[in-house]
Amino acid sequence: MNITELTTPLKEEVTSKLKAGDLVEITGTIYSARDAAHKRFVESLQKGEKLPFDIKGQVIYYVGPCPAKPGQIIGSAGPTTSGRMDKYTPQLLECGLKAMIGKGQRNQKVIDSIVANKGVYFSAVGGAAALIAKRIKKSEIIAYDDLGAEGVRKMEVEKLPLIVAVDSNGNDFYKQGKNNYLLK
Repeated sequence: MNITELTTPLKEEVTSKLKAGDLVEITGTIYSARDAAHKRFVESLQKGEKLPFDIKGQVIYYVGPCPAKPGQIIGSAGPTTSGRMDKYTPQLLECGLKAMIGKGQRNQKVIDSIVANKGVYFSAVGGAAALIAKRIKKSEIIAYDDLGAEGVRKMEVEKLPLIVAVDSNGNDFYKQGKNNYLLK
């Protein structure tokens, strides 16, 4: 089993080589944001304001982690359903966002935007939230702390295991998997 190791921020020459179904491990800085934060991102952009971090080449993880227990950096940190961010994602990709991490399929507008911007969509394994949390080495809220667990976090991750769900050519691993099952 080949695993491609990636370091953030991601560049187009890296994302363009990834194929749907590839296994990757990401090391470096990523940012958390769920739908409430995405709504604020887009509202800020519409007002001509800056986002709370430089989004170029960055990775957003769709997660609202549980509170950390004593001695932990972060609580369970499983992916949330990505479709809730679909209406905001194309605008963020156009601003330079390179990748998203979540679970579940994306709509065709998002896939078209991934292709146009040479981005990538990674899937994290649902139900593995406690294991994923162990790959998060640092975590701090950098914006929208009034949103509680949905505030924007800057996180340092080490070898975060993911699957390429939609590659920069628009190949969708969720559809490929379903089609492979139906052919048998």
